[in-house]
Amino acid sequence: MQEKYNVGIYCRLSRDDERTGESVSIENQKIMLSRYVQEQGWNLYAAYCDDGVSGTTFDRPMFNQMIADARAGKINLILCKDLSRLGRDYIEAGRYTDIVFPSMGCRFIALNDGVDTIHKNNEILVILKNVMKNTRHLGGVNC
Repeated sequence: MQEKYNVGIYCRLSRDDERTGESVSIENQKIMLSRYVQEQGWNLYAAYCDDGVSGTTFDRPMFNQMIADARAGKINLILCKDLSRLGRDYIEAGRYTDIVFPSMGCRFIALNDGVDTIHKNNEILVILKNVMKNTRHLGGVNC
């Protein structure tokens, strides 16, 4: 039997992201994620959107509200477009996906990256995808 999920969708767009030309607008993220929630038969509790806030910090107003709602048991699944929407600091993002979310009984899905914490062998995939995305965002690495 499938668990009943109350979903918090998380959308973020920084000024740097706007310059990439990628379709990452807050509105596009909300539409895509809301549609996915509906297709799964889950309950959309809230959309948490930090517009114009860098992913290098995790001290974001709506991110903090989402975490508070997860701690209060209002949501038990956090859904975002990809790992870079969660954050650009791969170590801190990994702390959330591997420690913080599970400790709150909260599932996490990064839809376009195929990351879903319900699958226990996901940790290395999360790390690799996060490092690759953040390296690409920084313009690559010269070795």
